Amino acid sequence: MDNAVKHEGGCLCGGVRFEVYGGFEGFFLCHCSHCRKGTGSAHAANIFSHVAKLRWLSGESQVTVYNLPETRHVRSFCTVCGSALPTLQMNGRLLVVPAGSLDTDVPLRPQGHIFMESRANWDEQLEKLPQFGSFPE
Repeated sequence: MDNAVKHEGGCLCGGVRFEVYGGFEGFFLCHCSHCRKGTGSAHAANIFSHVAKLRWLSGESQVTVYNLPETRHVRSFCTVCGSALPTLQMNGRLLVVPAGSLDTDVPLRPQGHIFMESRANWDEQLEKLPQFGSFPE
């Protein structure tokens, strides 16, 4: 793993730590019902790479990989805190990294929203809502 680009990340409880070596090719916000259910949010924010390599630094035994039966949907998560974690898909040819799992800056901006026909009915014009720096009083 001697690639020049290195990213670091981990889970919420700190039990799982990882490094990703190599560049990312895509960054998409997925609104499919599987990603919404898996994140509990409007969408998943995933970064994709066919060239980057994943290395677990600690806590690999805390990582569970879930393959939704009869679909291509796969997600990895920490068994202690539930945080989304990187997963290898397409027989190891595609690395999918949840953007929020990275501690280092994400080197690209999202390129688009995908599976919009599945988006939540409340997921519209969210950028127009009031914004707060912390929990509103």
